[in-house]
Amino acid sequence: INYHFVWCPKYRKELLKGKIKDFVEDTLKTICLSRKWEVLELQVMPDHIHLFISTPPYENPTGIIKVLKGTSAIQIFKKFSQLRKSLRKGHIWSPSYYVGTAGKVTEETIRKYIQEQEGGHFSSTQ
Repeated sequence: INYHFVWCPKYRKELLKGKIKDFVEDTLKTICLSRKWEVLELQVMPDHIHLFISTPPYENPTGIIKVLKGTSAIQIFKKFSQLRKSLRKGHIWSPSYYVGTAGKVTEETIRKYIQEQEGGHFSSTQ
């Protein structure tokens, strides 16, 4: 099943830049590889992440996002411990997220949308 996930740092802080952005990209790809989830598209923006992945049908979206957010948060704080000080209660990710499923019909539309995010800001109306 193909899932499109979107999530952001707490308070929509623009934390995901430079070395942090590169580290988050690598970390998410590593998590997916270790779980045998195929990364179809990934875009890390300063204030949110788009991830389009393909997983076996027995995986559920709630479990997937818990692994992605939980594991990445641990790794980010190990590498960039100073981030904890700038975040209230030491949580990097907002508790909310978006998830949608996609079949082959809309896969290219989602890929194009994610790729176009580099030039603009995410909005719930897009």
